[in-house]
Amino acid sequence: MKNFKLTIILLMLTTIVFAQKSPRKQVNGTIGHVSVDIDFGAPSVRERVIWGELVPYNQVWRAGANENTTISFDEEVTIKNKAIYAGKYGFFIIPKEDSDWTIILSSENDAWGSNSYNENEDVLRMNVTPQIVEENQEELNYSINNEGIEIAWEKVRLFIPIK
Repeated sequence: MKNFKLTIILLMLTTIVFAQKSPRKQVNGTIGHVSVDIDFGAPSVRERVIWGELVPYNQVWRAGANENTTISFDEEVTIKNKAIYAGKYGFFIIPKEDSDWTIILSSENDAWGSNSYNENEDVLRMNVTPQIVEENQEELNYSINNEGIEIAWEKVRLFIPIK
């Protein structure tokens, strides 16, 4: 009986010790002549219900896994007719079930997740319309093109136009 209990305990500890965090990813690109860097944890769908369950609706989400996502600009950009100065920003999203989603850039750029998110540190809030597509994006992905930033995960795509 002692050996059985010891085996169970060792199996449980092995699962905890070897559980993997979502991989950290960096995406770099340019918008016009501005260098843009995005650093994020890239979770996978893994047959889970993402929107409304893993990522609850109407709550601030860190736009990735583990440490919060950050976006850096090496020069000033314009988002939604607002000047965003060169610098590093925390990036958050508020997903909504039946309406536009809220995109947030925050001056708080070194938090763990969204637990310490403070609305008073918002630099920008804007609404974007999520696009629902047929193709499943298994791992969260960010891409940068000359028009802005695209976020793709599961069957949702978001686009943030940047000038």
